[in-house]
Amino acid sequence: MRDVFVAAVHTIKFGKYLDRSIKDLAAETVLTCLIEAGLGKQDIQALWFSNSNWGYARGQDAIRGQVALRPIGIEGIPITNVENACAGGSTAFHHAWMGVASGLYDVTMAVGAEKLHLPNRYAVFAGFLGDLDIEDFPNIISNISMYAMNEEDKNMMRAHVRKYAGHGRSGGKKKRKKIGERLTDLRDMYKVYRRLCDLLGTDTMKKVRREFAGDHSPFMDVYGFAARQHMKKYGSTIEQLAAVASKNHFHSSLNPNAQYTFTVTPEEVLADRMVTWPFTRAMCAPVGDGAASAILCDEDTVQRLGLGTRAVRIRASVLGSGRERSFDDVDIGERLSRIAYERAGLGPEDIDLAEVHDATAYGELHQTEALGFCPEGEGGVFAQSGATKLGGSIPINTSGGLESRGHPIGASGLAQLHELVTQLRGEAGARQVEGARIALAENGGGALGQEEAAMCIHILEGPKR
Repeated sequence: MRDVFVAAVHTIKFGKYLDRSIKDLAAETVLTCLIEAGLGKQDIQALWFSNSNWGYARGQDAIRGQVALRPIGIEGIPITNVENACAGGSTAFHHAWMGVASGLYDVTMAVGAEKLHLPNRYAVFAGFLGDLDIEDFPNIISNISMYAMNEEDKNMMRAHVRKYAGHGRSGGKKKRKKIGERLTDLRDMYKVYRRLCDLLGTDTMKKVRREFAGDHSPFMDVYGFAARQHMKKYGSTIEQLAAVASKNHFHSSLNPNAQYTFTVTPEEVLADRMVTWPFTRAMCAPVGDGAASAILCDEDTVQRLGLGTRAVRIRASVLGSGRERSFDDVDIGERLSRIAYERAGLGPEDIDLAEVHDATAYGELHQTEALGFCPEGEGGVFAQSGATKLGGSIPINTSGGLESRGHPIGASGLAQLHELVTQLRGEAGARQVEGARIALAENGGGALGQEEAAMCIHILEGPKR
């Protein structure tokens, strides 16, 4: 295997693009990335295209990359479509790395594009069911109650809500919709319900309706369950989760590509609308649209293009799948990071900064432990100490993370890598990590049993300057 370098990276600003298509978003990031690398479309020898929801939401299955990229003249070359849930973008990057590392290609590209803001928002969330074992969905629904809050959890949540009532950014409550909006919601909900009845069966959908009743998602309860287990076992607190979320909002306020560019204090995080105990809205990743890309090449191409002072070396690229395990067994992040550290010839103590998958604030807390940045059980204390904030011992999610930079599924992993490459080049501006040389990205997706169905770990090394 030969050395592989990132020649160029790009991401658009994540957010809401109701008037733009997947083709539009992909074109913007691809064409800008090519300009940065000093390459033409004809120089890309193979490309991997990541998208998660285009098929369910718009019916564009099977040949998404070919459809998205032909309008800008990328055709004829091998284009592989990648679906790996939230890990899709980093999976595309991994395969682009393999194409160059193996010697099969000298220049490859990874692209991720996603639109989650759609007229029917229920169709978006229904599409997320594909992140699970859909054939086993009747059993999943039957068993999902085990992750729900018990009376002790509910009492703690109620006490928290009473304590912070009226102190949030929006009063801590959902705004009541007008009757026209409610009627539209009912129509959209019914459309999705009928479609899911065809896919899953009416009996299963009756169970889904019961589990989804109320003001929470049972799937968020799964994340909440893991956080609650950590709190009970190690004494971590909702205040520590608020410190994570507040820190990420601060980081994103320095990132012009972030979906959210406003700061939120820990107190405001705690006072925000409760999703499920112990998560408030500010602790959870938003829905968003976006696209990101990266161009990879071998060392000879780096020299030919004169990119010696900008090309970032890929020290390790690891893709793995989840395993059937109990909550107490070794987690996929810990298992794969050990492989990545070994391949890179490095350890967690050598990492200067990291981007980790934080669909919720607990995700970041957990990954700081799994990746070896702090001892098990101390992720909350570590975050509250300021160690993971800019200026701390290991800044994490300097982009703002999924919670604040945004999480357009197929593009998220590549956006992580864009942030790390920008940091390692010393081009991150106000959020620059001083002396950054080695960086790590962790990106997980889907759920099978107790852990992510897929995960990528990448370790990068900055250019010599």
